[in-house]
Amino acid sequence: MSVEQAPAGRTPGARHATGYDEATRERLAADAAAIVARYPQERSALLPMLHLVQAEDGYVSPRGIAFCAATLGLTTAEVSAVATFYTQYKRHPNGEYTVGVCTNTLCGVMGGDAIWEELTDHLGIGHDETTEDGAVTLERVECNAACDYAPVVMVNWEFFDNQTPDSAKAVVDDLRAGKPVRPTRGPDSVASFKEVSRVLAGFTDGRADEGPGAGEATLRGARLAAEHGWTAPVPGAPAAAAPAQAPAAATAPKTGGKQSSAERPATTPADSSPKARRTKKSTDAAKES
Repeated sequence: MSVEQAPAGRTPGARHATGYDEATRERLAADAAAIVARYPQERSALLPMLHLVQAEDGYVSPRGIAFCAATLGLTTAEVSAVATFYTQYKRHPNGEYTVGVCTNTLCGVMGGDAIWEELTDHLGIGHDETTEDGAVTLERVECNAACDYAPVVMVNWEFFDNQTPDSAKAVVDDLRAGKPVRPTRGPDSVASFKEVSRVLAGFTDGRADEGPGAGEATLRGARLAAEHGWTAPVPGAPAAAAPAQAPAAATAPKTGGKQSSAERPATTPADSSPKARRTKKSTDAAKES
């Protein structure tokens, strides 16, 4: 086991046992240096650093936390606080493929709940659990950001659109059998969890432009806008002039007729107080006499 000493002048300057062999530690250190160089402050590199050690170990391991702490001059508690906040960082060994089933409102009513129930029964595991062969970790996710293709399943964050319980079972069976699976959109195949974690650390795999990024359902709104000449408001541009209104009537409308109640002039309601009724009765009697 190797031991890291945080460089002098950094806080907290504590010693961290990393557990990596010398060759692995040197390779990780070179990658970490490239990550840290992207940021004005070293501690800002923590998120991609966590993906880096996850790419090495298949999860954010204790030795990975120690490596991040030593490299960035942080305590292991500070690193752990971040690693436990985001669900994309795994605190126990993850499967080679993370299968995420969306059960949020739209996907749920379109069949996501049925897919989830089918996969949990079929694989014999629940949320954030991994099959015994280490191939699949199952997750119940809130949204895959692909509502126009509901219900959606993701494998290592690649889209499998318009799924059914049977098609989702076929995908996980192929993954466990080592057969290639092809996402509905994006690259031609699905990378492993470790490979994807390295990409998330900022090291491209050259596959970003493979396959279509958006399908017909996603592009429909843009095409409608083009057909009708709709454009987004330009910040700072003057507001469009309001349509001209008809001039107000020069004279007050006449009472009666077919006017609406809003067009009729206001009238004073009759005084129905007891005094007014007595006065009216006296006046009427005087007229009769």
